[in-house]
This record gives sequence, structure tokens and C-alpha cells, in this order.
Amino acid sequence: MKKKLLSFLVLLVLLGSILTPAAAAYLKFQVTRQVVNLVLNKNGTASIEYYYDFTNDQGSLIDIVDIGLPNSNYDLSSVTAEINGNKITDIYKSDVVDPGVSIGLGSQAILGGQSGQLHVMIGTVGNMFFEADTPSKTEAYASFGFSPNWYDSNYAYGSTDMTVNVFMPPDIKTDEPLYFPPTSWPGTAAPTSGFAQNGLAFYSWRASNANSYTEYQFGGAFPARLILASAIQKKPLINISWDQLFGYGFCGCFVLIFGLTIYGITIGAKKRKLAYLPPKIAVEGMGIKRGLTAVEAAIVMEQPMDKILTMILFSSIKKGAATVVTKEPMQLQMTDPLPDGLQTYEVDFLKAFQLTNLGDRRKALQAMMVSLVKTIGEKMKGFGRKDTVAYYADITKKAWDQVEAAQTPDIKMQAYDDQMDWTMLDHDFDGRTRNVFRGGPVFIPMWWGRFDPVYRTAGPSVPTSSGGGISIPRPNVPGADFAASMVNGIQGFAGHAVGDLTSFTSGVTNLTNPVPVSTSSGGHSSGGGSHCACACACAGCACACAGGGR
Repeated sequence: MKKKLLSFLVLLVLLGSILTPAAAAYLKFQVTRQVVNLVLNKNGTASIEYYYDFTNDQGSLIDIVDIGLPNSNYDLSSVTAEINGNKITDIYKSDVVDPGVSIGLGSQAILGGQSGQLHVMIGTVGNMFFEADTPSKTEAYASFGFSPNWYDSNYAYGSTDMTVNVFMPPDIKTDEPLYFPPTSWPGTAAPTSGFAQNGLAFYSWRASNANSYTEYQFGGAFPARLILASAIQKKPLINISWDQLFGYGFCGCFVLIFGLTIYGITIGAKKRKLAYLPPKIAVEGMGIKRGLTAVEAAIVMEQPMDKILTMILFSSIKKGAATVVTKEPMQLQMTDPLPDGLQTYEVDFLKAFQLTNLGDRRKALQAMMVSLVKTIGEKMKGFGRKDTVAYYADITKKAWDQVEAAQTPDIKMQAYDDQMDWTMLDHDFDGRTRNVFRGGPVFIPMWWGRFDPVYRTAGPSVPTSSGGGISIPRPNVPGADFAASMVNGIQGFAGHAVGDLTSFTSGVTNLTNPVPVSTSSGGHSSGGGSHCACACACAGCACACAGGGR
């Protein structure tokens, strides 16, 4: 009994260590390229190799990289890593991702605005193979499933050129391997295949429009004779009495329910802090609420608040109401007098940035957001939120279609300038901006000098009055440089203005969507009795958990 109690307490400690959010410095990065090699070894283990090309944002710091692993049956001593060709020795069990390993970059940390290539090899991972159901084959097959490490979308963004290679065990014949169509994969389901120079058969998937924050699942099967029989996990056989089944099922389900309750409370509370819309907006009415600004539509879509603040910044600058004096620290100069046509939230936003105390500024921005959310709540009365979200999502799609269809640099920039408020609603605004301006030169919009202090001081003077025309103050600005300056400037502003997004949003949520207060005084409920029996069976489901960024 003492052993069971100790095991239960250990389970609770592990749950707490997994689910407790870790405090982290500002972190925002892109994985521009990722190559994953999964090698299935004859001895019944697997080797996993990662190549990452990181591009770090201004103000961000990548000093530790966490890699999620398929299970806990791995050999830590088999893990090696290099950053930019320099060997890393600080490798240890992750306290952020379980199961997983942490790669401490030390003096090789990737600083803000810099890039780096990380290579990680996990030489030995066990418990990867299961009995497979393959009716089309006459002999026994083993199966596997694998999800490459992925990152939290709060930290990673943009597109990733991703390649996933799976190398089958040695001595396999051409017609023997099988693959399972990958899930969530943006590329083609069918891989390329063949034999590598080392003689191993392989499947290879590649997609230039993948990302590093989505879980992609791959899998396949091969003849069981190719690996050690002891490495293939069999489906569990239940051969116990009903009394035993009831007892084990009750205990197992109790632990499961208790664990899920802790998980629900912890993760649910974190998600709830980001859910700032009041419940009444979610109550479906009839029809679409038209006539909202892009910022107001972002509220209805419940976009992250750092993005909404960035949208307000750009709308204010484009209207000639403000100029960025410095980016670090962020200082805005208001135009005096303010131009006509500003929204109330834009005026409140600009007033907040006149406060020199960062704590006071943060509170003022939260008050502005509370007022904006409540205003949208009034505007949405009687309208359907689901239909309204779909309506503005379609506007966003059409805005990007117009930009991407432009044939010349000047028309492309004009369309981007005109539609920028709506294109920012796209979840991959950063990646699409980089793609659309990849290649030739771009013509800088007239308001750019009010956003970029470096350009304003280095380049020719830029008019301060609002207007929709396009000037050509620097005709040979590379498109990639403009896109990088745009994206990095946005991310840098959001990080410095908001800091921790969950904390900032929870300050708004407490007023717009407070935690419901229970009206019951507690009590006891009983039923006529119930029981459950739990059993697990898997035929290829060894998947890596979400990896870490810190």
C-alpha cells in the first residue's frame, strides 16, 4: 500500500512539474529550415537527427533549445549537438518538456537579430515499434509513428522549409516498406522514395510552406523479421477476472481522472487568461456584423493582443498621427494637432505611449483594450459571431490574393500598403510578407519613415502628412530587407510593449471575461454506482511531445 501511495505521489509531482508554466524572457524566433532524419535500426532502436536554421528576433534570446522525444526510453549519453559547427557539451534532461532533452548553448547563444544552425543527434531511442495490422501482407509487420519536435506558437512563427526523411531497417526489399499518409502535413501525402548511398531504403517528405509550431505525424511499417523480435511491443491481452478488472479499472480511472483534472485546471486556466471576449459575444445571433475596422474584426476573431496593439500602431502611423522616435525603448511622438478620422482606440493608444512610466503605460494599454472589447460587445449584439468571423476571414484572404497577384513591384507595394490592415489578420502574416517581397527591389511607402527611425535618418526626408501615394525615396531597397525590417519591427514592438502576453491579457480578461463565481454552497452527490475498465493498445504511436523554446 505504501508503494502504491508513493507511486501516486510521484505521479502528482511529475504532473506538477510538467504543467507548471516556466517563467521566460522575451522569446520570438523563426525556423527557416528544418531537416529531420529518423533512422530505424536493426537492434530495435531508432536514431533521430535534427538540423535547425534559427532566425532570432530583435530583443529575443535563444540560450537553451528543448527537444521533445517520443518516449522516456532514450539514452541521454547518446545525445550530441553542435551550434554553427561548435560542439555543445551542456546536454541534460529537460525540465520543460517531458520526455525531452535540453541543449544549453552557453556562449554560443543566438542573440537578438542573429541566426544560427543547430544540429542535434539522439542516437538511441527505444520502445518505438508495435505489432502492425497489414492484411495485404502474408508475414508479420512492425509499425511505427513519429512526430518531429515542434514549438509553442507563442514563440515560433513564420514558414519553414521542412524535410522529413525516414530510413528503413537494413536488408529491406523494394516492395516491402509501407508508409502512412502524414497528418496535418501541408505538402503532398506521397513521399519520394528510393535507396540511399548507405543502402538504406528511405521515404522523404518535403514542404516549403510547413512551420515549426504544428505537430506533423508520420508513420510506416516493415517486415518484423528485420529487427529484434523483443523490440516489437505486442498488443496487451486481458486475462483477468471481472473483480480484478473492476479493481484495476477503478484505480486506473481514478488516477486518470485526477490527473486530467489537474491538467484541465492548469492548462485551462492558462488558456482562459487569453480568452478575453465576454461570453455574450459568443452567443450566436443572426447575420454578419459588417462595417468593422480591421482592429475591431481582430477582436471578434480573438486575435492575440500583441498583434492587435501592433495593428493599432501601424494604423496610427499610416494616418500621420504618430512617429516612432526610438524602438528600444519604444517612444512615440504624437502629431499636434492629431489628424481627423482617428478611432477612439487609436487616440487612447497614443495617449498611453505618452506615459514615461512603463507600469502606467501598460495599465493604460490594458484599459484601452478593455474599452475596445466592451465596445465590440455592444456592436455585436444581435449578430452571429461565427458568421462574422468567417466574413472577415474571407476579406483577409482576398486582401492577400490581391497583393500576391500583383505583377510589378510598384503595384505589389501599393496593394500591400492599401490592404495591410487586413493582411495582418492572417496567422502567417510574417511568412507571407517575406515570401511576397522575396527577390527584387521594392518601393517604400510614404509612411515608412515615421515607423523606421534608422531609415528616416539615413534616407531622404519623408512627408509627414497622411496620403495614399507611393514615393520612391530609395529605388534599390531589396525586398527581403524590407520584409525583414517590417517583420522584425513588428515582433520587437509587440514584445517590448506587452512583455508577457498571458499576464497582459489576463489583466484585460479579469474585467471583460471574469472567472464565473459559483453560487452553490458545496455539497455531496452520489449515484447508483459506476465503474470503468481501461486498456491501451497501440499499433504505431510513438510521438514526440511539443518541444521547448525558452
